[in-house]
Amino acid sequence: MEARVLVIDHDKCTGCRRCELVCSVFHEGVSNPSKARIKVEKWEWEGLYIPMTCRQCVDAPCMNVCPVKAIERDDAQGKVSVDYDKCIVCRSCVAVCPFGAMNFNPAEKKVFKCDLCDGNPQCVRFCDMKAVDYIDSRKESTVRKRDAALKMAEAKKLGATTVYEG
Repeated sequence: MEARVLVIDHDKCTGCRRCELVCSVFHEGVSNPSKARIKVEKWEWEGLYIPMTCRQCVDAPCMNVCPVKAIERDDAQGKVSVDYDKCIVCRSCVAVCPFGAMNFNPAEKKVFKCDLCDGNPQCVRFCDMKAVDYIDSRKESTVRKRDAALKMAEAKKLGATTVYEG
């Protein structure tokens, strides 16, 4: 199995938060966004919605800080996961995650993060806008390069139009 990654296109996100709902139902059996492994951040001043989830970092800070080595990387699946038999719930992983993707459930007294729904991410499956995708990790940089090139081309056109009309 090739490693796959979640890729998020915030330009497509409408802020419907369906991803949060299906994630919490899939993992916890309840429709409760606070229990979701994906969170949609709203940037009011920019008018943007930004879905945030675990980046499954290669050199994961959460894994590196864990004093009991309860967080491990599965290179075959391309994911970082928590071994709850080892976890002492010190929450160091929550504190160190630069993306805020590691969470703590006080009711269950355990940390949690995106586990890619064991290879079938529900956020991808239910996102009508296709703002979240699950692709081969080798293609991620190609997709990002193409998107960046398109944005640069649009900016260049807009700049040329502005100069022409100005």
